[in-house]
Amino acid sequence: MSNLWGGGFTEGPDALLWAYTVDTADHRLIFDDLRGSWAHVGMLGEQEIITAEEADQLQAGILELVEEVEAGEFLFLETDEDVHSATERRLIEKIGDLGRKVHTGRSRNDQIALDLRLYLGRSGAAQLRHLADMATVLVDQAERVGDVVVPSYTHLQQAQAVPLAHHLLAYAEMFRRDAERMQAAIYRTQVSPLGASASGGSSLPLDPATSARLLGWRWHFTNSMDAVASRDFVAEYVFVCAQTMVHLSRLAEEIILWTTAEFGWVSFPDTFTTGSSAMPHKKNPDVAELVRGRSAGVIGDLAAIMSLQKGLPMTYNRDLQEDKRIVFHADDVLAGSLRTLGAMLATAVFHPPAPNPEVTALDMAELLVGRGVAFRTAHEAVGGLLLTLAADGRTFAEATAFDLANAHELFEPGDVSRLDPIESVLHRVSPGGGSYGEVVKQIKRLRSLLAEVGN
Repeated sequence: MSNLWGGGFTEGPDALLWAYTVDTADHRLIFDDLRGSWAHVGMLGEQEIITAEEADQLQAGILELVEEVEAGEFLFLETDEDVHSATERRLIEKIGDLGRKVHTGRSRNDQIALDLRLYLGRSGAAQLRHLADMATVLVDQAERVGDVVVPSYTHLQQAQAVPLAHHLLAYAEMFRRDAERMQAAIYRTQVSPLGASASGGSSLPLDPATSARLLGWRWHFTNSMDAVASRDFVAEYVFVCAQTMVHLSRLAEEIILWTTAEFGWVSFPDTFTTGSSAMPHKKNPDVAELVRGRSAGVIGDLAAIMSLQKGLPMTYNRDLQEDKRIVFHADDVLAGSLRTLGAMLATAVFHPPAPNPEVTALDMAELLVGRGVAFRTAHEAVGGLLLTLAADGRTFAEATAFDLANAHELFEPGDVSRLDPIESVLHRVSPGGGSYGEVVKQIKRLRSLLAEVGN
């Protein structure tokens, strides 16, 4: 068994202890571990803790391991305790005893903190692309549906008429904000913990600023204990994953509703639906249902990473090994959900029915307000008109000029045209509201902002 801590032990670990404590989840950190080791060795050389020649040989050996990983030739052994012991073992195999100097001035405590920061920056950049792609699909669909008008909903009851594009763009705005949060989370990961060592720094003349520079970062830790003990940057990343999954779940819920016969808003091709083993007529939006279901697991990841930190004394404790399992799960679920739901949504064909005529009720009240009537009085007048029509078995669309005049003296005969939901949208003027003009502005703005995501 290959471990990095057996120098003071006369016996190896029990098989049960080994099986329980070893976690192979960190294998995905190998590129990050090698990148961090390369920077650390460079600092050791610049500080003359090792010779320049030794630093060059170590860095060359590390780059050879990178090539092995890229070629799929790097082999983890069952005796490797973690990614750190695996890379150090293989480096020693490659270049001999000089490889034993790679861990000089370093602990696995600052090493894993760095690996996680590097991983989250790398994976977060991929998530930014997925978020931009998802938002772009929504913007593309908003352009594709054109002037189609649908009801907006409050309390799941039809409320006001809006362009369908406006509804879709609401989700694009959510994912744009998620991208902003992800960008900020990535920014805060770029603080090098190298040089913190186990917890209190080192008697060797380490230079954290040099390590940070070699990593391409501007910042390094200012408190060695905080550097190895804190996982708030992981929690922040998981929060962004969880919040994005909540947004995806809301969109998925609407897709599920829209595909029902009762709504009939949207259809998907066979390639993005599944069938029933019993009922031949079924086409199920399983991708959306799975996104909705898997969001629960990522919300659980957020609770887990918060709970993991809450009772830990300074500094590093083995509990923190579990942070990787948590963040990797959240990260994987989010990436898969963004890609798959986005691809499904790109195939959507929208064909919503017209809104109920009553969605123009607020517009009719505001028409009176524009003529000097107090809003509460206007609200009562339109409400009374609705009651009268319902008693006659008529809809709002069937109201006549006579009905309007009976509802309030300031209604005019031509106001009957304002009962049309499309007219409602055409007369919408407030900034950010559901008008065709505002939809055009939103699309232009979102395309500009999304082009900058990740830059």
